[in-house]
Amino acid sequence: MSQNRNMKWLNNRKVRYRQDPINDVPTEETALYSYYADGTYECYHLFRSKAKITTYRSLKWHFLVLYYLNQDNGLLPSHVYEFIANKDNGFVTFFISDKKLQEMISNVFVIGGEPPVNKKRKIIFKDYSGLTASEKMSIVGKLIGRSSKVDEESIYQCMLDINDFGDRITWNKVASLLNCSTRTVQRNISKQLKEEKELLNQENEKIQHKQLYKI
Repeated sequence: MSQNRNMKWLNNRKVRYRQDPINDVPTEETALYSYYADGTYECYHLFRSKAKITTYRSLKWHFLVLYYLNQDNGLLPSHVYEFIANKDNGFVTFFISDKKLQEMISNVFVIGGEPPVNKKRKIIFKDYSGLTASEKMSIVGKLIGRSSKVDEESIYQCMLDINDFGDRITWNKVASLLNCSTRTVQRNISKQLKEEKELLNQENEKIQHKQLYKI
């Protein structure tokens, strides 16, 4: 049976798991969103979507982000990482052996501290904006579609936004956001983008399946 994330446990212990950009300045900022024309790698919003951690690699990345975000207040104790890695607490989809987990935590304590590798984001919606998924998509289309340049970066940004809104990624939807033809999108996608599209859609389908059948 799928468990909801126990966010209350983290909140009660004042664990930081979100941070907006601290050095990059938005090109445009409103009460609803911040827009970075050149993108920013500084947006760390863990557990924002309903997608759970599905791999060891992703789990370690989450650990590194938590280490980075909380280091000014002292190191997070090991039991915080252990809590997140426990499948019963709703953050991961798999079981990890205690030996493997302790090795991972020890490694994070050794190499952690610098900003972890992150995806570039151009639009960051404000908390409690009240916008529906459709309204957010309209804003994404307006802002990302300003540029007449259709390349892998702009396509990937649209893919991330569509996925964040819980929708299935199609090249037609990406083309609509970029205000271009589907053929133009298809001419500018690489094998890596195609694979990423499939991975994101598979992840989204798993979430919807669990919600439908309450697995």
